[in-house]
Amino acid sequence: MAYKTLDDLGDVRGRRILVREDLNAPMAEGRVTDDTRLRAAVPTLAELADKGAIVLVLAHFGRPKGQPRADMSLQPIAAPLSDLLGRQVHFIPDCEGPIAEAGVGMLRAGEIALLENTRFHKGEEANDPALVAAMARLGELYVNDAFSAAHRAHASTEGLARALPAFAGRQMEAELAALQKALGAPEHPVAAVVGGAKVSTKLDVLNHLVARVDHLIIGGGMANTFLAARGVNVGKSLCEHDLTGTAEAILAAADRAGCTVHLPYDVVVATEFRPNPPTRTVNVHEVAADEMILDIGPAATEALADVLKTCRTLVWNGPLGAFETAPFDVATVSLARTAAALTAEGSLVSVAGGGDTVAALNQAGVADQFSFVSTAGGAFLEWMEGKDLPGVRALAG
Repeated sequence: MAYKTLDDLGDVRGRRILVREDLNAPMAEGRVTDDTRLRAAVPTLAELADKGAIVLVLAHFGRPKGQPRADMSLQPIAAPLSDLLGRQVHFIPDCEGPIAEAGVGMLRAGEIALLENTRFHKGEEANDPALVAAMARLGELYVNDAFSAAHRAHASTEGLARALPAFAGRQMEAELAALQKALGAPEHPVAAVVGGAKVSTKLDVLNHLVARVDHLIIGGGMANTFLAARGVNVGKSLCEHDLTGTAEAILAAADRAGCTVHLPYDVVVATEFRPNPPTRTVNVHEVAADEMILDIGPAATEALADVLKTCRTLVWNGPLGAFETAPFDVATVSLARTAAALTAEGSLVSVAGGGDTVAALNQAGVADQFSFVSTAGGAFLEWMEGKDLPGVRALAG
């Protein structure tokens, strides 16, 4: 897909540029507790300001459902964003209309302003042409730097890209380049790690991947459904027994496509789910009726590491076990470190995304050692499902 980037902007000194960022950072008591998304916005905002543009930042926060709410204002984001940028970020208490226009009119070349939550307007999520036109009046050019919101056809993500000359920001550009390497035109063999609690939430992902990857590694609670489909008694493990037929169909599709599906053959089990309970490591056929599978075992983890050593590309979404609760993070941490080591030696392109995945990689201490870790959640998942992302499509015209 062809799209323009900041390299195509030309001279922007004094020009008003609307930049859509994702600043939907976790907050506690009015303070940002994780500035990952704010840091991701810095390269684009700093570059545009350094070139003398008037930078107008659009973003959403929470789900105010079209109504202004003090607890969902973006004003508390301005100070930490200023700190990261090393320059003042002004705050304008609306993103359209007279107040916004007056605030924008006071800005000088090279200055940055954060506009109020786009979702304070009902027209944002409805992609209302009237709101699009009102926001477009504030700027001359549009930059989308928020891949994580690109799966939504909203006024500030899709509408503006069609109302103004549109460009991809540096974070968006990096994200699209990484995803192209991971599944668009990857170097084979390709492995995909797909974990999570339920098959039902990843059906489209699995169906899309089996025709595109060479190795599909299934972990988390969803692996139990596949084990049950193969006749394994999974005890009281989390399992969608009503979807065993669907799991069988996915396994059959993988077989037809020449995709090898990897399920655990040894597992870590416990009779209760809590931190550090008594555990056993057993063959999957030895799970007792009162036990639950909570992680992949060491033999299966080692075998998966050997699989990754044969691959050139890895895409990862979801943990292998209940990684938030010790000791059920061992398999996820171990395989993540293997992937990081292979990436470091240049034999593997590794791309990961999704909230749980990022948390797991941070826990393993390797998030910065993967080729690319996406800050997106829903958009990353929809990309893995092979869906068209409206915010990306609009950049291509």
